[in-house]
Order: sequence, then C-alpha cells, then structure tokens
Amino acid sequence: MDDVEDTVEVTVTEHGAETAEIRVVGELTEGARRPLVRAMTDLMLSAPALKKVQLDTCGVTFMNSAGIASLVQLHKMVQPRGIELPLVVHSTTVARPLQLSGLWHRFTVVDRRDDGADVVHESTHRRTEHS
Repeated sequence: MDDVEDTVEVTVTEHGAETAEIRVVGELTEGARRPLVRAMTDLMLSAPALKKVQLDTCGVTFMNSAGIASLVQLHKMVQPRGIELPLVVHSTTVARPLQLSGLWHRFTVVDRRDDGADVVHESTHRRTEHS
C-alpha cells in the first residue's frame, strides 16, 4: 500500500529569525496534515522570535475538505503566538474551495492567479474565544 504522504511534498525555508516559508507541492489532503503540522511545530520550536510564516500553495494540484481543515489547523496553531500566516495562491485549485467554504476571509491571501501584480486580500477574521 502506498503511503498517502507520498502525494505531497512540504519544504521549509527560513528567512531570518522572524520569517519563514512553508511550500506545499502536490495534493493538499489528509496526507498533508501531518507533514504540515510537523513543519509548523518545528518552526515554532526552533524560532521563538517567529512573526510570519508564508504558506505557499502555488504547487498544490488538488485540495479537498481535509486539506482545508489542515489550513485551519495551522492557522489555529499560530494564532496564540501572534504569528501571521499569509497563504499564497496561484490557481483556483486552492482559491475556489476557500471561497466556497467562506474561509477565504479567515486568511490573509496573496493572490497570484493573474499575471499582474500580487493582490493581497487581508483577513477579516477577528479572533474570538471560540475561533
């Protein structure tokens, strides 16, 4: 039986003590949850001054509801420490499910779907006790 984690590749690049990037290539499904959470946990433990982690989803070829749940889980992980988690999207593969689910507004999104300059959609989500 093939390992479900084989359908996704997660790489981390640190850009100094305060910023980093996590890049996802492949399918953003349940198989991506563990490597994503592991990458974020390792970053948070190794960089106590971390302020921003850009999540690059430009290489995502497929995303389902489990992938959306993984993104929400990452968002909930960084929120208590005040770490920004902008999502970089390049296609409707990621953008459309987030828009249809209403979660588009939960994240700051760097929209690279058009050939022009990046369009940044700021998060309108306000942290509440139950968010």
